[in-house]
Amino acid sequence: MLVTLFHTENITLAAEKLFVSQPTLTSRLQKLEEYYGVPLIIRKQRGVMFTPEGEKLVLHAKKMLGELRKIEETIDNMKNQVSGTLRVGVSNFFATHKMPKLLRLFKQVYPNVEFQVVTGWSSDMYRLILNQDVHISFIKGDFAWKGKKDLLYEEEICVASPWEFNWEELPTLPRIDYHTDENMRNLTERWWYTLYQQPPNINIQVNQVETCKEMIINGLGYGILANLVVRPYPELITKPLVLPSGEKLTRHTWMYYHESTLQLNLVRSFVEFIKKIDVKAL
Repeated sequence: MLVTLFHTENITLAAEKLFVSQPTLTSRLQKLEEYYGVPLIIRKQRGVMFTPEGEKLVLHAKKMLGELRKIEETIDNMKNQVSGTLRVGVSNFFATHKMPKLLRLFKQVYPNVEFQVVTGWSSDMYRLILNQDVHISFIKGDFAWKGKKDLLYEEEICVASPWEFNWEELPTLPRIDYHTDENMRNLTERWWYTLYQQPPNINIQVNQVETCKEMIINGLGYGILANLVVRPYPELITKPLVLPSGEKLTRHTWMYYHESTLQLNLVRSFVEFIKKIDVKAL
């Protein structure tokens, strides 16, 4: 209850997520405040904020939830079967184009497994695996990592355009840009300002690479994205990004995990399963 309210900062939303009524949630909070003899939340015009005492209790609640999860996993593992809930962090593109197929195939082999999947930017998925909030993260790009990781595939970063173009005219052509993680942004900007002095002519800004792709297909401009995104569209003109040194810019997709989690039958089985599959070809 405390953790959910801390993340939503809203009693109504927290009650909905917990499948309880708002008066029930309020009553339980009041009983906690009476028990500890301190206020735990402060009501704002919109939502709530936690007092220092309340934040301390939330930290303890998070720790206890983590301990509960560990003992549940340990007990599942002691059954000597592949069952339980696999927690996975997945970067946005991988979540849309790869993950559903992988989970379906894995479920066919291990029907007693459930999945808890979180999607977002690769940088967010990296933080999740660092904090051990997930068992495995599928991440685009290279991050500092001392745990285990397996390279799933490598892809070129390219310019995708609805029309033929010369490199010299690229700064004057309309470009469609999209929100992406810092690694991808740094790669493309390093390439751009190595070749050009003027900034790109960005005339459309969107949130997702999928939206960018649709804009390109409809002839509204070019985009800079990973080759796999536009591979199914042979009508588009694609050219890889190449530095003056001749080096092509590529992006890796990795599976990150902690070696200690391989002690769990569930995690070990999933990792071995992924290693046997040509993920890029899915």
